[in-house]
Amino acid sequence: MPDIIGTVLWPIKWVIELILVAFHSLFTAIGMNPSDGLTWVLSIVGLTVVVRAALIPIFVRQIKNQRRMLEVAPQLKKIQDKYKGKKDQFSREAMSRETMELYKKTGTNPLSSCLPLLLQMPIFFGLFQTLEAAAKSQAGVGPMSAQLGAQFGHAKLFGVAQLSQSFSGALNAHPQQVAVMVIAAVMVVLMTGSQFFTQLQIVSKNMSAETKASPQFKQQRILLYLLPFVFLFSGFAFPLGVMFYWLTSNIWTMVQQFVVIRNMPTPGSEAAKAREARLARKGKLVNEEGAVILSVEEPKKTQREQPVGKNRAKKQSGGKK
Repeated sequence: MPDIIGTVLWPIKWVIELILVAFHSLFTAIGMNPSDGLTWVLSIVGLTVVVRAALIPIFVRQIKNQRRMLEVAPQLKKIQDKYKGKKDQFSREAMSRETMELYKKTGTNPLSSCLPLLLQMPIFFGLFQTLEAAAKSQAGVGPMSAQLGAQFGHAKLFGVAQLSQSFSGALNAHPQQVAVMVIAAVMVVLMTGSQFFTQLQIVSKNMSAETKASPQFKQQRILLYLLPFVFLFSGFAFPLGVMFYWLTSNIWTMVQQFVVIRNMPTPGSEAAKAREARLARKGKLVNEEGAVILSVEEPKKTQREQPVGKNRAKKQSGGKK
């Protein structure tokens, strides 16, 4: 039986090796130790930057899709209200059918926010297999020679942890490699935390009230919060080199999301209101008639009334007599 996964990943692994070897040659040329873990970590960072830069058009398409999702939010709310309280199978099927027809008509996709993540998965597994082969001092499928593979697989971070090692591997080793376990655990926490913060940034600041009221938002929110925890548990099996790729990718996403949310927020979101307030303070906010708006009214926060006990209420009523 042919190795289908290996066949699919072969060209991806070839490109991964080409980029890694190119950056490794660059850092070696400027005087860095070719066998040092830092040299290979920086090569992985370079690989991540190239991949994420190539995904920028996909990210732009994702932003446009989110704008369309905002436009269809009121229509989704009407469909939801139409079948509210109806739990029979016929009503559920009709609601699902009308929702899918609306998506098809408007060209929207509620799962587009996960597209950059899904596109990186083959690269993720390709790097995983490249590290696995390097740990065995094997040559890669492309520019990664046996010598470079041995350097990559045995390169140590801080002089103690090989990039091909994982938390689970260090735990099962005899004796256990505590230093590797500590570094891997820190990497897993940083990787998961950055993933969670990025998704939280979108949900809390860059979604309008209409989008949050739609039934699809609940499903999307569950998915956005679920993915970081998937990496929390599975990350203990990832080699350190793979975790460096994912952490760098998460940092790229955080910065990218910050820039987009600050400068091109979703209309009606908290980020959009904050941007209007900033532009108004600078005298750069212009309305549809072309007039400059100097201030934006912020909604007044209502102070919550504290419950008053019976004894205190009697004292207050007695004092007013």
